[in-house]
Amino acid sequence: MSLDFRNFAQKVRVLDGAWGTSLQAKGLPAGGAPELWNTLNPSSVEYVARGYVEAGSDVILTNTFGANRYVLASHGEGDRASELCEAAVAISRRAAEGTDVKLFGSIGPTGKIVMTGDAPEGDLAAAFAEAAEALAFGGVDGIVLETFNELDELKIALNAVKNACDLPVVACMTFASGPEKTATMMGNKPPDLAKAARAGGADAIGANCGAGPEHYVKIAALLAEASDLPVWIKANAGLPEVRDRQTHWPIGPEKFASYVGPMVKAGATFVGGCCGTTAKHIAAARKAVDKLG
Repeated sequence: MSLDFRNFAQKVRVLDGAWGTSLQAKGLPAGGAPELWNTLNPSSVEYVARGYVEAGSDVILTNTFGANRYVLASHGEGDRASELCEAAVAISRRAAEGTDVKLFGSIGPTGKIVMTGDAPEGDLAAAFAEAAEALAFGGVDGIVLETFNELDELKIALNAVKNACDLPVVACMTFASGPEKTATMMGNKPPDLAKAARAGGADAIGANCGAGPEHYVKIAALLAEASDLPVWIKANAGLPEVRDRQTHWPIGPEKFASYVGPMVKAGATFVGGCCGTTAKHIAAARKAVDKLG
């Protein structure tokens, strides 16, 4: 049964947390491709997914952020996008078995810059469509385009995904640049995303990654002001700090959760975490949402 996304978004929903940094905590080498673990180390991937289910997530993602032919080609595995996407869906589905948790397939950027013609736009669209088709075949409830910094690439991805499958699509960018940290690295602002998302048929808009939850309270408000689409927010646990050659994330679960109420008040319907957040962060966010009534 397909997800009635409009009805699903009538109440505040808790998303999951980080995947890449969580898998690194399980031993994924720095610079390694998390998506390859869908077949090389599926038990660790399922461990991360199950942790978010048990923490109280209403939605968990698939370990497919970089599962497109361009990113995988940099690891010598460019022809395995469909295989790795389908494997990831099966893993997240197992983790959510017996629950009402929904699965959204994660699709990130290709690493190519449209503006400079790094790759033909038709080839980029084909890469996004390939991932979306595999995720849909695997049985996800929706697709989230996340961590995009170039609006032109997001437009290509959104159009390709909408043509490839009949699933709800969330369009997210990363806003962490500019004097107020309200722009992407390419200079796009929340109203730009809102306009493009509406024109492209997105079912929700949002922001993920970034500089921390305090900044995304403002971004949630700007997105809500610019559109009547549901707002999806997944903030980092602050900016990483390196101490004794180890990466540390400064914002713990309780402090992270303290921003949940303000985010929802600002207009967020979906709240979760990105880099540096763990199942403990999501459990704290779950409590914060439940207290909102």
